Amino acid sequence: MDKNWSEMNKEIQVLLSKETTFSQAIEKLIAFRADMFEQIRQIVMSYPEKAFWQMPFAGVDGYHSKTLGYSIWHIFRIEDIVAHEMIAEDSQVLFAQGFDKSVHSPIVTTGNELVGEAIAAFSKELDIRELYRYALEVMESTNGILKHLAWEDMKRKFGEDMAVKLRATCCISEDEEAAWLIPYWCGKDIRGLIKMPFSRHWIMHIEAMRRIKNKLCKMMRKGVDGV
Repeated sequence: MDKNWSEMNKEIQVLLSKETTFSQAIEKLIAFRADMFEQIRQIVMSYPEKAFWQMPFAGVDGYHSKTLGYSIWHIFRIEDIVAHEMIAEDSQVLFAQGFDKSVHSPIVTTGNELVGEAIAAFSKELDIRELYRYALEVMESTNGILKHLAWEDMKRKFGEDMAVKLRATCCISEDEEAAWLIPYWCGKDIRGLIKMPFSRHWIMHIEAMRRIKNKLCKMMRKGVDGV
């Protein structure tokens, strides 16, 4: 894990654990998310569309075995579902703003169920600029939710009613690679959700994106077909 990002994440989690520093934690988290999102912006604005379905680490263990397009979709589908279905209990950005159509994704799930060549095929369907707009809207909507949270909200938990609601959205595949997400999320309080989908989950997947794009750069310099 990126040392600076790891240290920042640790600092935020410590601040988040105390009522006296809770507001400071939220401010730092939002700034940290903006810093990480800049990595995504640079990749989207700098790389050709075909780079977003390349798999230079196909078959290896780790998040970098995916594609750039899949990574963006996965990060922000999870955040959209958790932020809006669970915490705010309102409409997901994907549907409320029509991104379910404009992104051209063949799925509305988190993508956990996709493996191997299915990831590349899925990524090739995506309109990357619309996907980027979706990611930006999700980040900003989540930041708004974070700003309105109070310290007292941190220990709010979720039960079976929420699990039933999440299953009914059909946004989490019933495949065993994805179905575990519902009990995992519902087993956390809001502080726990902030810790994972809204911060650490970003770190893991954006770091993977940096590995993918660096590998693609090396391939390009060597004249390897791909980018």
